[in-house]
Amino acid sequence: MTAGRIAAYLGLLVLGALVGIAGALVQAGWFPGGLLLALLGLAALCYGGVKATGSRVGGAAPGAGWLIVVLLLTATRPEGDFLFGAGLGTYVFLLGGMFAAVMCATLPKAAQPDRSTARLGK
Repeated sequence: MTAGRIAAYLGLLVLGALVGIAGALVQAGWFPGGLLLALLGLAALCYGGVKATGSRVGGAAPGAGWLIVVLLLTATRPEGDFLFGAGLGTYVFLLGGMFAAVMCATLPKAAQPDRSTARLGK
């Protein structure tokens, strides 16, 4: 692995964490549009990571960043405060986000046509 590829994966990890924070705030604030926006943002980031890096790790890195942040935000604090409320939108956000990240990270690679069969210039 080159240093540029590692930097791209780390950047995608940080972007996934930022999408997780933004999604946690938006999904309950503008229900149901915010929930859809949060899930589409994560799916777009994961799919874009796959396309930008050309590997499945590019889709798994933002998903991992999102998952780490969301799990940290679901934990209660000693004061009893937490960010997520117990509601249908919260569970859809958690399960839908995990589903979207896993789906993008396990996309099959499209088969490329064999170069010998392509006839350029004719």
